[in-house]
Amino acid sequence: MADDNSTRRLPISIGLCRLIEDLELQVPQPATRSEIVAGARKTIVRDGRIVERYPKTYAPVGLVGNLRFALRYEPVALDIYLAIFQAVELRQLEDWVQSEPTSIFARRAWYLYELLMERRLNVPDLIPSGYIDLLDREIHVTGPRRLIRRQRINDNLLGSRSYSPLVRRTDTLKAFMEKGLAEEASAIVRGCDPVILARAVHYLFTKETKSSFAIEGEAPGKDRTERFVSALMKASTFDATSKEAFLELQNSIVDPRYAQKGWRTTQNFVSQTLLDYSEDVHFVCPRPEDVPSLMDSWMEMVHRLKLPQGVDPVVAAAVTAFGFVFIHPFDDGNGRIHRFLVHHVLTKLGFTPQGILFPVSAAMLRDRIAYDQVLEGFSALIMPLIRYDLDPAQGMIVHNQTAGLYRYFDATAQAEYLYKCIEETIHHDLRDEIGFLTVFDAALRAVLNIVDMPDRRASLLIRMILQNKGKISKDKRASFSEITDQEIEQIERAVWSAWLRNHTPEAHTNAE
Repeated sequence: MADDNSTRRLPISIGLCRLIEDLELQVPQPATRSEIVAGARKTIVRDGRIVERYPKTYAPVGLVGNLRFALRYEPVALDIYLAIFQAVELRQLEDWVQSEPTSIFARRAWYLYELLMERRLNVPDLIPSGYIDLLDREIHVTGPRRLIRRQRINDNLLGSRSYSPLVRRTDTLKAFMEKGLAEEASAIVRGCDPVILARAVHYLFTKETKSSFAIEGEAPGKDRTERFVSALMKASTFDATSKEAFLELQNSIVDPRYAQKGWRTTQNFVSQTLLDYSEDVHFVCPRPEDVPSLMDSWMEMVHRLKLPQGVDPVVAAAVTAFGFVFIHPFDDGNGRIHRFLVHHVLTKLGFTPQGILFPVSAAMLRDRIAYDQVLEGFSALIMPLIRYDLDPAQGMIVHNQTAGLYRYFDATAQAEYLYKCIEETIHHDLRDEIGFLTVFDAALRAVLNIVDMPDRRASLLIRMILQNKGKISKDKRASFSEITDQEIEQIERAVWSAWLRNHTPEAHTNAE
């Protein structure tokens, strides 16, 4: 590996990107690219990727220099470190660690090598000293700590050696975490009449179910809708570490003809059929022979995320739900279960008020392009590294080992997206539905005090007035010919007054 940067024209890649280039590694590109430039320190966002530019004084030299730089300044990318360790001479790492065994960055490299390669370096255990974090908490969202005595390391990965997505602590994520969305939702619920809340809950569960099916272009019948609503209502008690629980859930939400008795045994992929009947492949799922080990490791991560050590609930929901759908362990039902898992984690970790549900599928459905983009962001990284053929008789055949592509993905974009969906559902769905029912009930009481009419007819009149901003339209007026003009005017004033009382800044402040 070349050590001299002098022959390279600026900017010069450094850190993980330099190691990928020099070792000719076939791995997804890291989320952050570091470069040496003839100028000042600067951060640039380019096509959704982050470029960190450093002046010449930061330029590292050789394998060890670039490893040290990456472990000091860049987010950890486990898939890239694994590929680096597989490509370099063991002696180079041993010499580095032996020369500075107490160095934070040498200890991190030492631990990562033994963790990922499952092989010990010829280095004695570190003498008793203070523990250091594997992941820098200023750069990453971290998981529960496991103390590793050999290197005196706090392993704070979200998962384990065999499965661990990484989430960067971006400004966007930090801003979401500081908004107090869970407290906001709780305040809305606390200030709600119990009768109205019960009706809102029923609406939210039904809306989530219909939206989840609609994302996949399905309109379920009453039986399938009720089964999915029933599953959502039991999301907090679902055992996401049990294969049997997943099979039972899958069987309950798909057409009985496609109920499965185990993980899928065929190669699955997501594609679009073109005019010539060829397939435009958007995403290739893990090979069926890799699914059992991936799911076992995914379930191990799920268990780890529920330990009471402060993992952000929305981040935990994102890596759980998106990790599941990327593995795609079933032939049918993966999308609905993926969205179900969002609710499972949020309720399990106490983010969602008890008995409430945030209809995130409704937010996804309202902006389907954004949902597709966050899924395609992952597939775009791994698709160039998968070698496959489509055979008319055998379906898709994947020729290379691909399991590693799904084990260590960067889930930052998915976590940011899920936070955005949850914020929207709290403001749009939860608050608006409770607000609407409050207005409607107040308006109904006022209308019945003016004219003693059947509830259903009064409800229809109220909807017509609200839809037309406080006045019943001329073409709808004839439908209520039994009501006098004077009574209609009184009813319009009463309905609009109820609406105004619940749509002033003071009303929102009181609700909060």
